[in-house]
Amino acid sequence: MSAGRLIERTPWDCAALGRDAFELADAGEAALAQVGAPGHYTVKVDPLASKKALHENGFYYCDTLIEPHCPAGRLAPSPHPAAAFERRPQLAPLVAICRNAFRHGRFHRDFNVDPRLADQRYETWLANLHGAGKVYGLTWEGGPAGFIAHEGGKLVLHALDDRHRGRGLARHLWSAVCADLVRNGAAELTSSISASNVPALSLYAGLGFGFRNPIDVYHRVIP
Repeated sequence: MSAGRLIERTPWDCAALGRDAFELADAGEAALAQVGAPGHYTVKVDPLASKKALHENGFYYCDTLIEPHCPAGRLAPSPHPAAAFERRPQLAPLVAICRNAFRHGRFHRDFNVDPRLADQRYETWLANLHGAGKVYGLTWEGGPAGFIAHEGGKLVLHALDDRHRGRGLARHLWSAVCADLVRNGAAELTSSISASNVPALSLYAGLGFGFRNPIDVYHRVIP
């Protein structure tokens, strides 16, 4: 959000949703007064703040995000010889893993958004990060197992192939990537996940991450 702007168009979401999309700087009266044009609106607010004005203006709850964080010296990796990564993976297998992998995402939880469009949003994001060379391809016993996209020390997008979920493998795969990011100079590792995503919370906690900065996400759609 640009300094001083109360509401901004979000081109990324416009392209994915096929309609105008906007984000508010806050849930104050001045920002809410600018909502009116047709489109999809997002606002992120302190969980302890009153939501009365949001409800009165047609906004509805979608998600609570939380930030895992871990100083490099506190990382507790769990390496495994079968867990590895590729720095220049092929995109197609990762897109296949990406599809239907983000059930906890706020656009998948928004009943006003077609799940296929929510999938497209993540697939487009993955393709852009891949083109910028910011995606690790995860492999288990030599086969594709998932991906972690990063920007500096932040893990911005990640998914595990559904064939490998529930097997306790993620901690080994995440360990390999986190250790590599630290070796390449990351002083702190962070991410952003839904507070409802219990497997991800457990994964990060097991690797030595703490949690901070919870934020509630509200949406509104004006036809």
